[in-house]
Amino acid sequence: MHLLGPSLLLLEYLAFSDSSKWRFEHPHTLYSWDGACVWIPCHYAIPGRKDDLENLTLYSNYEYDDTTKNFNGHILYEKTKPWGNPHTPERVQFPGDQRSNCTIRINPVLEQDNGWLGLRLITKTDKWMEKIDLNVSKTPLSPHIQLPPEIQESQEVTLTCLLNFSCPGYQIQLQWSLEEPAVTSTSLTTKTVFTQSKLTFQPQWTHHGKNLTCQLWGPKAKQILSEETVLLDVKHAPKEVTMVIQNPTRIQEGDTVTLSCNYSSSNPRVTRYEWNLQGSWKEQSPGVLIIQKVAWDARPIACAACNQWCSWAPSVNLDVQHAPKDVRVQQISPPSEIHSGHRVLLGCNFSSSRPRDVRFFWKKNGIFLKEGKELSFDSISPEDAGNYNCLINNSVGQTMSEARRLQVLYAPRMLRVAISPKDQVVEGKKAVLTCESDANPPIFQYTWFDWNNQNLHHYDQMLRLDPVKIQHSGAYWCEATNQLGRVQSPPSTLTVYYSPETIGRRVAVGVGFCLATLLLAFWGVKLQRSWKRIRSQQGLQESSSGQSFFVRKQKVRRAPLSEYPHSLGCYNPVMEEAISYATLRFPFSETDTPRTGDAGTLETEGPSPNRDDTVTYSVLQMCQAGDYENVLPDSPEDEGIHYSELVHLGLGKRPLAQEAVEYVTLKH
Repeated sequence: MHLLGPSLLLLEYLAFSDSSKWRFEHPHTLYSWDGACVWIPCHYAIPGRKDDLENLTLYSNYEYDDTTKNFNGHILYEKTKPWGNPHTPERVQFPGDQRSNCTIRINPVLEQDNGWLGLRLITKTDKWMEKIDLNVSKTPLSPHIQLPPEIQESQEVTLTCLLNFSCPGYQIQLQWSLEEPAVTSTSLTTKTVFTQSKLTFQPQWTHHGKNLTCQLWGPKAKQILSEETVLLDVKHAPKEVTMVIQNPTRIQEGDTVTLSCNYSSSNPRVTRYEWNLQGSWKEQSPGVLIIQKVAWDARPIACAACNQWCSWAPSVNLDVQHAPKDVRVQQISPPSEIHSGHRVLLGCNFSSSRPRDVRFFWKKNGIFLKEGKELSFDSISPEDAGNYNCLINNSVGQTMSEARRLQVLYAPRMLRVAISPKDQVVEGKKAVLTCESDANPPIFQYTWFDWNNQNLHHYDQMLRLDPVKIQHSGAYWCEATNQLGRVQSPPSTLTVYYSPETIGRRVAVGVGFCLATLLLAFWGVKLQRSWKRIRSQQGLQESSSGQSFFVRKQKVRRAPLSEYPHSLGCYNPVMEEAISYATLRFPFSETDTPRTGDAGTLETEGPSPNRDDTVTYSVLQMCQAGDYENVLPDSPEDEGIHYSELVHLGLGKRPLAQEAVEYVTLKH
């Protein structure tokens, strides 16, 4: 049995008489099945509308006889004017009229009715045979499901279940396999005869590949007469996209990781894959990704399967196992500067560790201290300052933090004065006094004091004595100041010794002083003796007759100084300079004889000591050489001091005209 769609049913068969211009309107082909019925909607027009219809006959599978010039066949229905009850079985009915309606109903229609029908209309002046195709199948007709050209996921579509059959009085029902509301309608026109059900819904990707069935239910016992099934082709993006880690064991930092991108459904098929990850990777095959040396902080990775659309899989965290990361020492308290004596608490923190089960250890300056997450000091001291590290390990590895410098602030302490090169130096050398101390923050001012507690107004750390002198000997101390306090050092003593040169000079001065003392003593003795002698002589003179005379000594020009031998070195004044004494005696008798006196002078003896008329003559003669080391005098003249006196020791008066004394001046 051939089924025609609505488009074919819309094609009307219009029969026109070329000569008489009969006009008919009815479906070209009518469909039914054995035991059902058929309704033939029909309209006609008699030419000129002058005559009424005289006879109407319905033939089944008629044939034209050229001999008799008439139609022969099985008559299903016949009606003649006057229009009374038809003489045909009741299964064919003519609910039309004699002017325009030629509708026919056959109930039940039989399989042998399959073929064509002939509707013979006769008037007084004209006649016409109209052919109507009738397709009667043995089994019920199957509905036809009409689909749109493309069905996309979540886009509303309308599906139509069409049955080219409709007959009033014969109740049928079209039902869909989808549990969605549908709208059923029928059409009984001269153009189309059908029953249809329209299903409007939003298909999901799960409908793709599923069977969709439209069933024809009959009027008896709700039995299924026929059905049609189609396979839904729902266009959709890839569905249930997932990413799977192919590594058999847990991933550790630096491992090679293999990932696959899977999906459950895609229409059309997947043509490419996309990945969102950083670092080095390559796609080994479509949907299979290899990551070389995975990082410990690898971000979650997702993949997408794409056809016309791309569908992303949920992100997958690789959960890379790694040693603790970003290990650091944190100062919990105090929040700011640490002063000596404060309570200090340090903590060891980290940002990431896989697995999370970790242990904590502490080191100071590379030496192990203790185990624990926190390190506390009840009363911190400067000795606790240093570089602190904390170590955290897990089953994968161990990580040590960067060293944290723990600074303890305190006032100056352990202050002392260090003397360089040593605390005993020789004058003329250099001595450096350094004020050594321990302080944090550093000392910003030093003050120096001497043994008299006198501020030296020197504010540097070092006090330089260059050159050092004897008077620098003594105790020194310093005072150091920072932001936290001021402290004084104990005194340190600097001892300065004489240099060999100074010692030599002082020895020379001492020896010279001793020699001068000895010389003065020697001269003192000699002068004392000379004084005694002079006093004794004056006593004799006073006892003489008082006669006296004066001798005037004339200055004699000496030869130039160059004629005298030069003296070398220092001369001995004891040996060079001398006082000469001479005594002149005036005899009272001619028998007096001269004799030798003191100092190699001539002395004349008298008959009586009480009558000793003498002249005392003295000369002080200076050496012609200079005082020291070949230094010659400027003037070659006689540099001596001459003093002479002639005394006539007697009792008489001295002549006034003859008394005179001449002094000679010493020139240098």
